[in-house]
Amino acid sequence: MARAALALEDGTVFHGESFGAAGTVSGEVCFNTSMTGYQEILTDPSYRGQILTMTAPQIGNYGVNPADVESGTLQMAGFVVREASRIASNFTSTGMLGDYLAGAGVVGIAGIDTRALVRRLRIRGAMTGVLSSEVLDDARLVAMAQAAPALVGRDLVAEVMPQARSEWVEPLDDEATPLPQPAEGGVMPARPAVTPFSKHVVALDYGMKWNIARHLVTAGCRVTVLPGRATAAEVLALQPDGVFLSNGPGDPEVLTGCVETVRGLVGKVPMFGICLGHQLLALACGAKTFKLKFGHRGANQPVLDLETGKVEITSQNHGFAVDEATLPPDLVVTHRNLNDATIEGLRHRTANAASVQYHPEAAAGPHDSAYLFDRFRGMMA
Repeated sequence: MARAALALEDGTVFHGESFGAAGTVSGEVCFNTSMTGYQEILTDPSYRGQILTMTAPQIGNYGVNPADVESGTLQMAGFVVREASRIASNFTSTGMLGDYLAGAGVVGIAGIDTRALVRRLRIRGAMTGVLSSEVLDDARLVAMAQAAPALVGRDLVAEVMPQARSEWVEPLDDEATPLPQPAEGGVMPARPAVTPFSKHVVALDYGMKWNIARHLVTAGCRVTVLPGRATAAEVLALQPDGVFLSNGPGDPEVLTGCVETVRGLVGKVPMFGICLGHQLLALACGAKTFKLKFGHRGANQPVLDLETGKVEITSQNHGFAVDEATLPPDLVVTHRNLNDATIEGLRHRTANAASVQYHPEAAAGPHDSAYLFDRFRGMMA
């Protein structure tokens, strides 16, 4: 097989086998502890601008299929695995992972010591890196990694959000459903509805996973998707029963326009945010965010619901968090990460607004937190 190399900005270089597309890419090198769900991870817009390492030793063993995509394209810059499976054993598979990466132009590397890489990232923190099947000289790769742009300060939402308003209607769940193709604006094409709608939700899309819209539909909501850059006036003109703030990539503090929109909506309409949407709600209320050392990415993150005392095992993907020391009096912490005690959920004391840092829609991951969509539906009663 062709060779490939991954270099970190601290001078560490790993050599392995190329799989997926040929090329050279840069991005923040991070890791995900999920054992499955690689296709959902690859198509999650929140991974834009990142080179992702999977900690599970073998990836690709069940292939890829049309049902597991979370956006219209593969989103991350590069993909790193210990072993890329040469077979796809699941009966639903329609292709191999390596071919899937190659078709989408995603550069991958296999055959490296991912345990050593992850230990490095945990000790030093997430770092900028370069992944290449074209350049294999260590010194040149390290220099390229050191010159590549860091994630902090980058507006990656502009690269993944839709360009126009659209309506989401859940597609029929049958074997004839083709690989989803995004309509204009980057969302699924309309299919006949399977759930009666009782509430209208406007979703501000900063890079929204498709399974979020599916959960909102299941909860009985008609979903209108607006680009994340929409203004508060444009949102309110649609007379929604509720507003959803989606997940998305990059540094939340640079999204000043998005923050201003959320600030203009707080207290005027029920609001629920996930991941980046959680951070934007906090920023709109006067809090600050900070960069985590190596982030939370995986389907096994324990979170304590402070209001019920229950522990949820959650799916997570974020590299930033809300700074608790900067919380204004209006915001109450509702959920906390049991690994590092960071904030995982907030509720506004007077406005009808709440948010969580993790992903209750899963895809892939546990379903412990799916109740939050019904809770949002109740906020609109």
